[in-house]
Formats: sequence, structure tokens, C-alpha cells
Amino acid sequence: MSDTQSEKTPGLSPDEEQEVSHNQPPRAAVLHEIIRLQGDQELERTLAALWWSALAAGLTMGLSLMAMGLFYARLPEGESAQVIASLGYSAGFLGVILARQQLFTENTLTAVLPVMTTPTLANLGRLLRLWGIVLLGNLAGTLLVAWVMLELPIFDSKTDIAFLEVGRKVMENDISQMFAKGIVSGWMIATMVWMIPSMEHAKIWIILLITYLMALGDFTHIVVGSLEVSYLVWAGDETWGAFWLDFALPTLAGNIIGGSFIFALISHAQVRSDSGKPPSQLLKDD
Repeated sequence: MSDTQSEKTPGLSPDEEQEVSHNQPPRAAVLHEIIRLQGDQELERTLAALWWSALAAGLTMGLSLMAMGLFYARLPEGESAQVIASLGYSAGFLGVILARQQLFTENTLTAVLPVMTTPTLANLGRLLRLWGIVLLGNLAGTLLVAWVMLELPIFDSKTDIAFLEVGRKVMENDISQMFAKGIVSGWMIATMVWMIPSMEHAKIWIILLITYLMALGDFTHIVVGSLEVSYLVWAGDETWGAFWLDFALPTLAGNIIGGSFIFALISHAQVRSDSGKPPSQLLKDD
């Protein structure tokens, strides 16, 4: 008899032992395999499917700026306003993830795991293809929705000013801050993606918690930030050069490093180190 079995609580019926087994949290290898399979499915999608889903995600992200601006416009000035208005930041993420639309920073984890599991040039090519089309679709959607929010007579002047202030706050960061905060943001999104399969019933609360903390910490995110900063550009408050060089490139690099090269690598290494077997074999052994 193994040490584990000899240490069991005495007096449990077979049904109770089965209930205990069913209520165990999934092992890291199981989570890894779930996310890897999701990533593999994303890598197999057609260009058209990826493009339209990514474009829809960019448009949906407009909810984040819209919600934050509406909150700020209706709250008294002060630091306490950010505590409440940061809840609005979660709106776009909730819409995108619950609608299963393609968001670039999610793919820095899900689509990377198949490549780490089978590191071939073909898989790397599939990853770069996915990243490229999803990033372009997301940016096209955010730039379009920012222009619509500015140009169409939708919001009152106080809310329009709040939108500008949100963007200006992002641009207060220098390039090194954009990059460093982008690393933290990419890591947080990857953490969220990793948590959801083990707590599917609490998905909404996980999304709310992680993205709310991102907003409170003013961490930079390539998709939401492109919405906020492009609003400034359309309004004539910033230039496209500043958008790409001061915001987009350092933030994008930080998001990729935080989500792919830090979180994904460490999580993958953790699973590999459990037994030295690939995740698919670990599941078969279970």
C-alpha cells in the first residue's frame, strides 16, 4: 500500500472517496493541455475567420474606453474616481472573452503552448500568421471605434473630455515605462487565461479581478491602449508617430514578453518538470 493511501481519512465510503477525487483541482498538466488544445484550434482557423473575429474584438474593446469615460464624467474629481472608473476597463475584456473573439494578448499564451510543445518551423509560422492577422484586426477595430466615438454626436462634451484624459494618462509614460508596464499586463492576461479552465464557473469574476487590477495599476495593453491613444490622435492631441513609436511598439514588445516568454515558458517548464513527459502523455497516465 502506498504512503498516500495509508494516510487516507478512515471511514470514507466509496461514494465519498469518489466525491473527493472529483473535487480535486486539475493538475497543471491538465490546464496546460486544455490551453494547448485551444491554441491548436486557433492556429488551424482560416485567415478570414481570424480577421473578422479579431476586428470584432477591436470594436468590442470600445466598451472599455466608453465605460471609463462615462464613469469619469459622472464622478467627482479625485483619486477615488479611478477606483470606481477602473471597473469600466473590464467591460471590453468581458465582451471579447465571453463572445470568444480573438484578442491578441490572449494568443500570447494559448497559441504559444503548441509551439513550445512541438517547436517546429511550421508551428512557428502558424503562430506568426495568427499573431499578425489578429493584431492587425484588433488595431483596425480599435482605431475605427475611436474615430466613431470622436466624430459622431454620441457623447456629451464632459464625456468627450474624459476620453481625452484617459488617453493623456497613458501617454504620460515614457518608452521604458510603456515597455515595463506592458510586461506586467501581458503576464496578468496570461495568468487570467491559465486560471479560467480550472474555474470556468467563476470566469466573469476572474476577468473582472485581473482587468480591474490592470486598470488600477495603469498597466499598458496594446489593444485597449491603441483605442485610448488613437482617440487622442484623431482629436489632434497626438501624432501617429507618437502612437507607433512611443506607445504601440514598446507596449507590444512588453505584452509579448510578459505573456509568452515569461508566463508561458515558466508554465510549460513546470509541466515538463513534473515527470519529464509531454502534457498529452501525462493526461493518458492519469
